[in-house]
Amino acid sequence: MSVDNRSKGAKRIPTVVTFLEMKAKPSLLAPRPKGKIAMLRAEHPPVHFYRYLYDVIGREYYWVDRKKISDETLAAIIQSPEVELYILHVEGCPAGMAELDFRKESLCNLAYFGLVPDFVGGGLGFFFLQQTVELAWSRAISKYTVNTCTLDHRRALPLYQRAGFVACSREERYIELP
Repeated sequence: MSVDNRSKGAKRIPTVVTFLEMKAKPSLLAPRPKGKIAMLRAEHPPVHFYRYLYDVIGREYYWVDRKKISDETLAAIIQSPEVELYILHVEGCPAGMAELDFRKESLCNLAYFGLVPDFVGGGLGFFFLQQTVELAWSRAISKYTVNTCTLDHRRALPLYQRAGFVACSREERYIELP
């Protein structure tokens, strides 16, 4: 695929999206990284804080979908009682975010997951992902899903597979930059 600039001058970047699912809780345990680590749920997160994390974590990977929606629409999503936002903290600093979406019955979708660039490569990703697996399966779900694409970190797909997700489909798409 090549870059497509046909749509009103907008830059469209090709990608392959891999959809993954987990139909039962795996028995893997990730070792706890060294240092002061905490994972906290952000109750009714402010839109500006969410947008900050979304931008810092997703900037290199072309996370753009949430940038295209209004603050009101975003607030309705992230402040929904069926959406849980968890922030990983290392030494008191935000190091990552995980957005678990329980809005569909019997399903949890890991809508967004990532680390702040300063914390990539230190073994936090697998630990943090395993914590989301525990949280997802603590609810009455029959499936936990996530998707990743070729624009994400090169270790994203292997990380999801290591955690117990299985690829179920792939699709070619274009990401349109705002």
